[in-house]
Amino acid sequence: MKDSSKFPSHHQEVLRVGTDLAALARILSWFDRFEPPHISQRIWLQCKTALAEGFTNAVRHAHKNLPSNVPIDIEVTQSPQSLEIRILDYGPPFNLEEKLKTLPEEIDLEATGGRGLKIMHSIVDRLAYTRIDSDRNCLLMIKDYTQSQSL
Repeated sequence: MKDSSKFPSHHQEVLRVGTDLAALARILSWFDRFEPPHISQRIWLQCKTALAEGFTNAVRHAHKNLPSNVPIDIEVTQSPQSLEIRILDYGPPFNLEEKLKTLPEEIDLEATGGRGLKIMHSIVDRLAYTRIDSDRNCLLMIKDYTQSQSL
């Protein structure tokens, strides 16, 4: 494990992008700046995968019928113990818990879509989707490093 003594206690940043899948490369590059020195590469790749799936879902589903200039905000809050990712969209709300219940038990690796929620649910320690005000939703993903490092 890498040294975490120089890691700040809390760090938060926000990135705003348009409704465009092409923004994913920019998002992942921005996100790489947050990689803490004290977690494994496997856990960091899980965090990046969850972020990519969450953003892709926001573009393809939440913003499906919205113009490309409608923003999606990505908020990252980091502590020595965990990483919180919030993806804020302007789409219609949906019930995440109910949707997860309708998905197949196993992830179909051959499918061309429909796996994002299941993948996110399997790699983060907490996944929630809530309406936060009259016109925005928040997908919250939390990865607890302390739980994950012992796996």
